[in-house]
Amino acid sequence: MSEPTVARINVDALRKPSSSGAKIRLHVARCNPRDPADVPRMQTYELPQTEGMTLFMALSEIREEQDPSLQFDFVCRAGICGSCAMVINGRPGLACRTLASSVGPDVTLMPLPAFEVIGDLSVDTGKWMRAMSERLQTWVHMKEVEVDFTRIEERMEPDLADSIYELDRCIECGCCVAACGTALMRKDFVGAVGLNKIARFRLDPRDAREDAEFYEIVGSDDGVFGCMSLLACHDVCPKNLPLATQIAFVRRKMAAAGWK
Repeated sequence: MSEPTVARINVDALRKPSSSGAKIRLHVARCNPRDPADVPRMQTYELPQTEGMTLFMALSEIREEQDPSLQFDFVCRAGICGSCAMVINGRPGLACRTLASSVGPDVTLMPLPAFEVIGDLSVDTGKWMRAMSERLQTWVHMKEVEVDFTRIEERMEPDLADSIYELDRCIECGCCVAACGTALMRKDFVGAVGLNKIARFRLDPRDAREDAEFYEIVGSDDGVFGCMSLLACHDVCPKNLPLATQIAFVRRKMAAAGWK
């Protein structure tokens, strides 16, 4: 039996150069925390700017053709996983959703602040997000002790389900934390991502917790009352979540709970 024919894609043929012949220069923060002798520095890379090129595509080309030691994160390349978040010209954003033509020709890339740096543009957002989720107990606290998996799930009003889904669209990229003045000053601040999760579970009719219990979790300066209402989190969220509205909502509910 003959072997099946494998289709091969000519990657070079897909790289359609820009009609203007423009080039893009990436000024990238380089750092290796595991090497005591390594000195943090900025390194510049130059490459042709192709049509529709994103910063993720530019970084990938640099790693493939110029510098294989360059570190950055990616998974989905579609703005869903949040792995490629970084500071782009001083503003947190997703590399895979940022066109080079919209920020070039000179682009400065830095790792997200507030998170542990793994190397260069790669940071450990997972460690921070896990600690936040465990602290805020971001899971449904069921009203029933014993869960009957054979029972049909209770109906939910479509508008309520849509409201919960809207808040569930958070991809935990860390952009809101990196842009937050309080989070940069206080390592114990839960950030907009944490407060958004509290708002989500407070809406969920399956969650048995009352406002008094949520108050014990976020009713302090490292919770909702630590927010300075600068709302940079709302401005940089790549999923356009209504963070300003949700933080104000949680603050009102927690203030009422604390007054009782």
